[in-house]
Amino acid sequence: MATSSRPEGGVEDDRELSRADGTATVPGGVRARLAISDPPGCAVADRVTDGATATDVTWVDADGGTVEQFRSRPGLEADPIFVADEECVYRLEDADRSRDCPCEWIESLGYPIADVSVRSQPSQLVVTLLLPSPEPIAEIVEALESRQATVRLECLVRSIPADEESIVVDAGRLTDRQREVLEVAHRMGYFSYPRQSDAATVAEELGIVRSTFAEHLAAAQRRLLEGVFEER
Repeated sequence: MATSSRPEGGVEDDRELSRADGTATVPGGVRARLAISDPPGCAVADRVTDGATATDVTWVDADGGTVEQFRSRPGLEADPIFVADEECVYRLEDADRSRDCPCEWIESLGYPIADVSVRSQPSQLVVTLLLPSPEPIAEIVEALESRQATVRLECLVRSIPADEESIVVDAGRLTDRQREVLEVAHRMGYFSYPRQSDAATVAEELGIVRSTFAEHLAAAQRRLLEGVFEER
C-alpha cells in the first residue's frame, strides 16, 4: 500500500468553495465515497469483526513493510498502543506480508485518498476521494472491478460556492433491492417527462407486481428524502 496522501494547501482560484466539512476546495470538484465489499489484502478488515468499525485509518511505508494505524473499540485481535474514552488506537506492523490492497490500487492511478474507514458485518473498506471532476470515478471503479472487487458508489457531493446551498443524496441509505428498483425505473424512463414506461411495465421487468414496485419505490424515495433534509 502506498503512503497515504492528504490534500493540503490553498485553492488555485480566488472563488473559494466550501465542502460539507467547511474547508476549501477547487471549484467544480467532487467528494466521492466508495464502499468495497470483502476487500482483499486489507489488514485492518482482517482485524475488524463482530460489528466493529475502524476509523482514521492511516499507513506509512517503513523499512521492510507497511505500518498501519486505526481507531476502533477495545477487544480486537490486535494490541492497542493507546486507550482513551473506551476507544483504542491500534497499530499493525506486517513486514513479511505482501501488500495488495484496494487503497494501493487507487493511489497507483494517481488519486490520493482523503479518508479511509472499515466496517464489518458485512466487511467493507470505505474510501473517500476528493477529485477535480466526476470523470475519474469510472476509471477507479473499473480498476477495482478488474481485480474482482465489488464496488458501490455510496455518496457523491459536488463542491459549490459558499453562498449556495448543497443537497447531498446518499445512496448508502438504500437497500440493494431499493437501489435496483430505482436503477431499473430510471433506465426505462419511468422518471422522464413524459414517461417512457409506466409502473406496470417497470414492475414486469423487475419480476414483481405493480403494488410491490410502488412499495419499494416509496420506501427508496422516503429514505433519500430523509437524508436530504437531515443534511440541510
